[in-house]
Amino acid sequence: MGNATGADDPHASLDEGMRHFYRKLNEATPPGAESWPLDQQRAAWNALCQSFQAPRPDDVEVSDITCNGVPCRFYRPRKPGSVPAIIYGHGGGWVLGGPATHDDMCAELCAATGAAVLLMDYRLAPEHPFPAQLEDSLKVWRWAREQGPAHGIDPNVLIAAGDSAGGQMSVALAMALQELALPQLQGLVLIYPVLGSDMGTASYLRNANAPCLTRDEMGFYLRSFLGPEGSPAWRDPKAAPNLAGDVSFLPPTFITVAAHDPLRDDGVIFAEKLKLAQVPVALREEPVLAHSYMRARHHSAPAMEGFKAIARATRSLVEGRGLAT
Repeated sequence: MGNATGADDPHASLDEGMRHFYRKLNEATPPGAESWPLDQQRAAWNALCQSFQAPRPDDVEVSDITCNGVPCRFYRPRKPGSVPAIIYGHGGGWVLGGPATHDDMCAELCAATGAAVLLMDYRLAPEHPFPAQLEDSLKVWRWAREQGPAHGIDPNVLIAAGDSAGGQMSVALAMALQELALPQLQGLVLIYPVLGSDMGTASYLRNANAPCLTRDEMGFYLRSFLGPEGSPAWRDPKAAPNLAGDVSFLPPTFITVAAHDPLRDDGVIFAEKLKLAQVPVALREEPVLAHSYMRARHHSAPAMEGFKAIARATRSLVEGRGLAT
């Protein structure tokens, strides 16, 4: 990322705590790491995320389970009775990540919201391109509806949440439920989501070499997920929700974006699409943060405020109070 902070630095306003976090990140996964062999990329990312991992809150119980064949890490508040559940899709460009990379964030989200979290260890691209991730999400949703009560889950109060690639997965799940005439989710929480296949937006160009995520890296992730450019998946609204025509059926949605993120405009475009369709939507922009800021919440005060806003919005949705920011 470099250390420039002068007027010629497009990221001069980036929070200093985030700068420190990204310096550590870039030491482990420098620019160009997307060209490494996949097993090396995944091992490096897992190790890096675990090095930043915070302790789990004491009031959360955690177990590894299988939901209709999909491995999941299950977080539940230590309290009696049934609780709402969050079906969580982790980020990592559909290529990286899993419970090793998102354990502490999901544990803290469970504690802050009072809801259970099902962190999906879904199949990864490019070995398993779209729609494998959607198929896994549907399997977990069905498990939560059918088997959830035996595990203390209220099957009637389910939301989908996810960061980056997990944002796309959350919207795709809601779209698939509509197509299949199945009960809809109570809400969506989209955290610096990737929602389109257009890498020519203003934020992609402005933040092409931003810290943590570059335009070239997103190109690699999109091709891994969608196949070669021009493949049918590039035109499928479930794969790229910003292509959707009708979104009026979607549930209330909270979207958070970061100013120094190539994906910033993806979330803004989708929020406007929802607003025009009269779907309740709240958009929050973080002016001094960049992609993956939730991971830096214990290193950056603005990132922690952003994480608290995510938790407030999620709690409001699972409690049926609509959107809170």
